[in-house]
Amino acid sequence: MSRAVLSWVVERLDAGERVAIASVIEAMGSIPGKPGAKLAVSSSGEKFGTVGGAGLELRIESDLRKMLSKPKSEMRKKGGKIETYVLYKDGKGKEVVALDSLCGGRLKVSLEVIQPVPHVLIAGGGHVGKCVSIVCDTLGWQHSVFDVRSAFSNQERYPSATEIISCSVVDFLKIENSPSIDRFSDILILGHDWSVDQELLIGLLGMSPENLRIGVIGSKTKWKGFVSAAIESGVNENDLSKARCPIGLDIGADTPEEIAVAICAEILSMERDA
Repeated sequence: MSRAVLSWVVERLDAGERVAIASVIEAMGSIPGKPGAKLAVSSSGEKFGTVGGAGLELRIESDLRKMLSKPKSEMRKKGGKIETYVLYKDGKGKEVVALDSLCGGRLKVSLEVIQPVPHVLIAGGGHVGKCVSIVCDTLGWQHSVFDVRSAFSNQERYPSATEIISCSVVDFLKIENSPSIDRFSDILILGHDWSVDQELLIGLLGMSPENLRIGVIGSKTKWKGFVSAAIESGVNENDLSKARCPIGLDIGADTPEEIAVAICAEILSMERDA
């Protein structure tokens, strides 16, 4: 069961979801959930596994959902916790979580929230995109690559990419939707052709993504043109606010390598503030 739960957790993390997981670490008395039993709940509301069922499981599930409701920054500072649950109503008022039960058992449970690492879609596999992939590898982040040119989006150029996508923007937008695009924490529009970048940007914003961060490389003048085109296409200002241009922290970056560091530093800063 532990392997099945952990596999499910990894799948949810790869989909860009946060996961809260409870693991029984000690059990005494009449307890249905033995040490090693696990229950996981994802930020999408799904759950998997069991720590024993009945009122005990409902209470632990409720505690996991409360942890998921807290900001990522708060959970990062607090870390996880260990709770002792007593299946006996007379345990109320003691330093334990008492349940209205007559079983008399007691168990210790570890509760923690696991955050997905950033998964960056590099939309434009040129010089800056290549450097961004190197920084992502250094940080232990996932990265995928999209480019309309197969010469700039292939396994040889990006050997550690999670996904490699080479097709037209139209085809890319046909196979993606708002739920599927959520597997990426960030989409960096770094293309070689402003018209390709503009088409991709408008298509992504049209999906009204909830948590996706979109960054566009370029000048303020370029961005002004993109904004005008997006509004003409029916994109509302609320969705436009989910994209930013120019991207990267202002560290005086000039070279592709320096720009990649600035971009990833900005992503890290946003991750820490979330």
